[in-house]
Amino acid sequence: MVVSQDALDRVVAGNRTYAKKTAERDPEFFKTLAHGQSPEILWIGCADSRVPETTICDCQPGDIFVHRNIANCLHAQDLNASSVIEYATTHLKVKKIVVCGHTMCGGANAALGDADLGEALNTWLLPIREIRRRNKALLDTLPSDDARGNKLAELNVQHSLEVLRQIPTVNKAIRDRGLSLHGLIYDIAAGELTALEETKKGNGLWSASA
Repeated sequence: MVVSQDALDRVVAGNRTYAKKTAERDPEFFKTLAHGQSPEILWIGCADSRVPETTICDCQPGDIFVHRNIANCLHAQDLNASSVIEYATTHLKVKKIVVCGHTMCGGANAALGDADLGEALNTWLLPIREIRRRNKALLDTLPSDDARGNKLAELNVQHSLEVLRQIPTVNKAIRDRGLSLHGLIYDIAAGELTALEETKKGNGLWSASA
């Protein structure tokens, strides 16, 4: 009889394996990390366990500065996100900010409707639900809830980029040293990232194309 390993025991054991293999491959790797970090990218992503940025981008610890939350949503008054963004742009001086959404996003799919998800989630998803309302005509042309959820995830990425542009420290970094902003969608079924081209129509609606 095979006894399944406790989830916490599994990750601790995995860490020991990782640390041992990494030190054998590069004995100076952890010593170098201990001296500090200088990532070039701030990654704003979804908390979904299927989208670990360092893994899907084949990067190493120290390469990407990260903020993740439900549905990679940016709220103008969110102190958590604001502190990460200010630290990344002002002190780490990252060169790029990436907002990455993904297909089959639980937050985007939930925002297709107005079901009561609890006080915290209802409040958190308000901006995405508003994006859905503003883009109802576009979303109604799509053939399935999956397609509508994936499109809403794209529109949400673009909205988050617009929120970023309204942050003074981000604007200053764009002006002074060429910081650039980028929207990506990760296709979970394919394991691939796609860059979004963003356009904002005169009627205030967002459209997205890969």
